[in-house]
Amino acid sequence: MPFIINTERERDEMLRAVGVNSFDDLITDIPEEIRLKRVLDIFPASDELQVRKLLEGLASANRSTSEYVSYLGGGAYDHFIPVAIKTIVSRSEFYTAYTPYQAEVSQGTLQAIYEYQSLVCRLYEMDVANASMYDGATALAEAVLMAMNVTGRPQVVVAGKLHPYNSSVLKTCLEASGHHAVIQNVLQDGIGDVAALKEIVTESVAAVVVQQPNFYGSLEEVETIGALAHAMGALFVVSADPLSLGALAAPGSYGADIAVGEGQPLGNHQNFGGPYLGIFTVKQPLVRKIPGRLVGMTKDRDGEDGFILTLQTREQHIRREKATSNICSNQALNALQAAVYLSLLGKEGLQQVAAQSAQKAHYLAEKIAALPGFSLKFSAPFFREFVVETPIPAAVVIERMLDKKVFAGYDLAAHSETGLLVAVTEKRTKAELDAFVASLGELC
Repeated sequence: MPFIINTERERDEMLRAVGVNSFDDLITDIPEEIRLKRVLDIFPASDELQVRKLLEGLASANRSTSEYVSYLGGGAYDHFIPVAIKTIVSRSEFYTAYTPYQAEVSQGTLQAIYEYQSLVCRLYEMDVANASMYDGATALAEAVLMAMNVTGRPQVVVAGKLHPYNSSVLKTCLEASGHHAVIQNVLQDGIGDVAALKEIVTESVAAVVVQQPNFYGSLEEVETIGALAHAMGALFVVSADPLSLGALAAPGSYGADIAVGEGQPLGNHQNFGGPYLGIFTVKQPLVRKIPGRLVGMTKDRDGEDGFILTLQTREQHIRREKATSNICSNQALNALQAAVYLSLLGKEGLQQVAAQSAQKAHYLAEKIAALPGFSLKFSAPFFREFVVETPIPAAVVIERMLDKKVFAGYDLAAHSETGLLVAVTEKRTKAELDAFVASLGELC
């Protein structure tokens, strides 16, 4: 779409239409101290060829997983994405950046969302899934707000180690809604301490939240945690990595009332951190409280299958005070990619991806732990991600490994902790794993 700048005359007409005399009058609510007082430092006007060269030069400064071997994780993973996914989602019928508001006009879009919801329900072993949320962090926050709304209770307990970003979003959303009571359980060996959890889950707790696998990649004692939550009448909220469900038990099988997750591993590129999609599922008794869009299947007057948005408890459809959420859209294109990915792989394919990721991660962990000065920080079982204690600062390890075209992992110093968080996917070959171990051994 071309960019056509507004003329001075057009700007004046728009300002008069909204009842102000100047642009400064339009922004009087913005404090003076945060307004830009200088001319923007931008490149001078140029022709298309020069602009293309400039942008290509800027892009070449990035290091990507197409050139580097990646062990980065912490919420975004370098899984293999079949080329068929891009071919399908790039079709003109699908390729749009936004979900149409007059959704029923586009039966194909609704059917694609319905298929996504159905696949996610089977994957998580839950009864109902919505059309997707903005990302995993906001899905978790909405799940907790929903639990508080359902139970009328004021507190939430985090049972194990949440991703710090998810924890931050959760606290921000709760505070914006007038809640402040987030209680963090004690950690033991990188997972939640079940004995300590018993003391803090009371009848004032609306939800007990757990991430599986947790931020460190370790596996929480989810069945015990869920039983503790239900014993006190709290809802059990699980944030589960969808790809891990090819190897681990699904949240619905161990009593989750609400199960959410970050859908990036399902056929979506890492995309510099987004856009992604938030997975949101519930058990049937909570269906009328679910936030966001929900696509249902019905019959039209001719008896043919038809798709429609249903149970629309969003503020654009009902009075604000009765709305369950202000989420009025969904990540349709990303959800479509997830649906195509799951369809292409099938049950056995997903199990194979999960198994390879887990097996290769354990192989690498064992090899690294055998190096002088290196050790695993935790002994708890893990899926495809683990924390390594390094003889030199993790930041130095990461920097030196860049010379070998390797992303060595995620430095936990960003969260005031020690250690290198290493993730392994099915893409990594034995030769790459062995070369990584050898390079680490040469550092000290």
